[in-house]
Amino acid sequence: MPLLDETLGIGELARLTGLPVRTIRFYCDEGIVDSVRSTGGHRRFDRAAVERLGLVRRLRGLGLGLPSIRQVLDGERSVAEAVAAERAALDVRLADLAWRRASLRAVEEAGPTERAVRLDLLAAAQNGGAAHDALTDFWRRALAAPVSEAMFTAFLAAAVPEPPADPTPTQVVAYAELFALAGDRELTRVLLAMGRANAELVADEGRLLDGIGEACVLARPMVQAGEPPRAGPALDRFVAAHAVGRGGSDTPPFRRLLLAHVAADRDPRMRRYWRLAAEAGGDPATPGAAHLWLTDALARSVGERE
Repeated sequence: MPLLDETLGIGELARLTGLPVRTIRFYCDEGIVDSVRSTGGHRRFDRAAVERLGLVRRLRGLGLGLPSIRQVLDGERSVAEAVAAERAALDVRLADLAWRRASLRAVEEAGPTERAVRLDLLAAAQNGGAAHDALTDFWRRALAAPVSEAMFTAFLAAAVPEPPADPTPTQVVAYAELFALAGDRELTRVLLAMGRANAELVADEGRLLDGIGEACVLARPMVQAGEPPRAGPALDRFVAAHAVGRGGSDTPPFRRLLLAHVAADRDPRMRRYWRLAAEAGGDPATPGAAHLWLTDALARSVGERE
């Protein structure tokens, strides 16, 4: 600390920084700025306090809290890092507010009979982040075959839509209904049973999933156009992927056997899941919708009628 005759009194510091005296006292008590006492007991500050408090004032003006500001002052974070963290936190709060606004509109716009149902659904889902976490947990429980974390992440990107930043009432209702489906223990049991049965038959899960992904890409334009499931290159690639993964070949008997193995994918609850995922994500041709299109095309190819 410099000599007292080179220091500033609290009144002069307030004039130079534009901060009230009481605020400077508060910052002193919080350890944001240092001071010494004169022989008369008054606070005195070095001239570096002007720049320090100026930075504090600007960061507070951007809404940063004292813990973040203290990190900047102590050199633990740069201004850019602190501002980026504050912006990220604000994005989360804004997303929560957007979800709440859309939820309120969804209840407001519902008819008297539907309103109670929507209240229950939306209250249970809480917000997009909580619903997304619940869906992630659902698929972790439902996938019996062990897969790598990278493969699981890729699957989640296809199966669990990201909560929209500014959702419509239709999207929040669809997401809330997905959340409700994730709590269906019977559906989890059905998917687990299918997964365990297939795990015993599939020699190379990675190649199978890669092939299914390629088939879904081929099917996507037909799904996007609303075309009915049918035979063609997309279905052939789908069956070929399963044939390679299961050590078989594409024959009529194999297709009939394969249809039995993917029966759970065509469960009415899974149909509803993929329809809701498309509504929630705003994409009618999700990989899940493409996969359902392929399983329906498989059923038609072996003569099954829905």
